[in-house]
Amino acid sequence: MPDTKMSVKLISKPQNILKTVYTACRTCYSALSPEEINASADDEEKMLKLIERVISSGHYSTIEHIQLSFAISNVSRACTHQLVRHRHMSFSQKSQRYVKEKGEFDYIIPSQIAANIELKEKFEKHMQEVAQLYQEFVEAGIKAEDARAILPNATASSMVASLNLRELIHLANLRLCTRAQFEIRTLIKKMCDEVIKEEPWLKPHLVPKCERLGYCDEDKSCGRMPQR
Repeated sequence: MPDTKMSVKLISKPQNILKTVYTACRTCYSALSPEEINASADDEEKMLKLIERVISSGHYSTIEHIQLSFAISNVSRACTHQLVRHRHMSFSQKSQRYVKEKGEFDYIIPSQIAANIELKEKFEKHMQEVAQLYQEFVEAGIKAEDARAILPNATASSMVASLNLRELIHLANLRLCTRAQFEIRTLIKKMCDEVIKEEPWLKPHLVPKCERLGYCDEDKSCGRMPQR
């Protein structure tokens, strides 16, 4: 099986996120025009202070102006099925209708199965059998759009995913929780890390919701925070 290490890359973002968010925040409370506010915004500490106050008050429309795009590779179809359930996101995903798998297809082994040598071997054997049957169907003239019916949730996929900053924070709050499945938790962590590398001021916001709330509101808690 080829290398299937998850890859996440931030490929597009506004040139000046901090200044854009500050301009949106200040516009709501100033007689100055947005152009004047943007032109005079040069005090980072002042900008961060206002942004923190506005976001903490729940005025999230001010961060919806920031659009981010990610190139994502080597994630399972199970993981992407979870991701596409989130609202206010755009996706362009590798098509199993138009892209034929050749030979042994790439797949992701769930962490719990990978940790069990005996079960991992059985898993890999099953994937090989599926690959052989898929090839048999394709060689028999079955279109990829129908042959794909036998491909498992473990099949590796790739996509470009775009979302605004508000949705990324929401995604982090939900999917960085230890109750989220390991693969999507890893994916969202990589997405957040990519953004934080460019915009370190966002680190306190790209956290599990318990850190934001100060308590856990799940019915089963990992114990990191007291339950409500």
